[in-house]
Amino acid sequence: MKIGIVGGTGDIGEGIAMRLAPRYDVIVGSRDEARAHESCTCSIASLKNRGISCRSFSGATNQDAISCADVVILAVPFRNVISTLESLSCFEDKIVISPVNPMEKQDYFMFVPPPDGSAALMIRRLLPQETRICSAFNTIAANKWKALDEDLTYSVPVCGDDAEAKNVVMGIVNSISKLQAFDAGPLAASSMVEALTPLLLNIARYNKMRDVGIQFR
Repeated sequence: MKIGIVGGTGDIGEGIAMRLAPRYDVIVGSRDEARAHESCTCSIASLKNRGISCRSFSGATNQDAISCADVVILAVPFRNVISTLESLSCFEDKIVISPVNPMEKQDYFMFVPPPDGSAALMIRRLLPQETRICSAFNTIAANKWKALDEDLTYSVPVCGDDAEAKNVVMGIVNSISKLQAFDAGPLAASSMVEALTPLLLNIARYNKMRDVGIQFR
C-alpha cells in the first residue's frame, strides 16, 4: 500500500511518515519538492540509527504524493486546508485521512468549526464525490509522532461513511506502535473527535501536563 502525505515536511507529517515507513511505501509531499527529499533523507537516517529499515520512503510534490498513493493523509493546519486542496487534484477513488482540527488559541484553546460542522465534513465538500474520507489521528500530540523511542499507547477514534475505507484506515492505525483504533461512527461524528484536541490542550495547560492523549478501556 502506498501512503502519500500532503504537508509531509511539517512536524506531524514528518512524524507520521517515520512511523509508517517500516510497513508501507510512504511518499512525503511538500510544496517544495527539494524540501521533501531533504526531509526523507533525514528521516531515513533517524530510523537507520535506531536499526529500523523502511520499505520505501520518497519525497515528492504534494500533487505527486496524491497521484501515486492509495491513501492520502492531509497533514496540514486547518487554516491552510482550503488553499491547499484548491491547488491539488486526482483525489478520485482515493482514501483520504483527515487529522485536521479547527481550533484557535485565545485565552484558552477553542474548537472553532467551519459552517460544515467539522474539518472532515468541509474536506468532503471540497473533494470529488468519489473520494472516501475518514477522520483519524486527531487526538495525538504533534510531539509524540517524532518521539520514535517512545511507544504510542493512545486510542484513536476513526470516523467515516465508507465501511471498507474505514477498515483500511483502522488497519493503518493499528499498525503504528501501540495505537488502537476505535470505530467512532459516521463522518458527521468527526466534530466530536476534533473538539477533543482543544480540550486536551487545555487540560495539559491548566494541569501542567505534556502531550495529553486519550485511552478507551
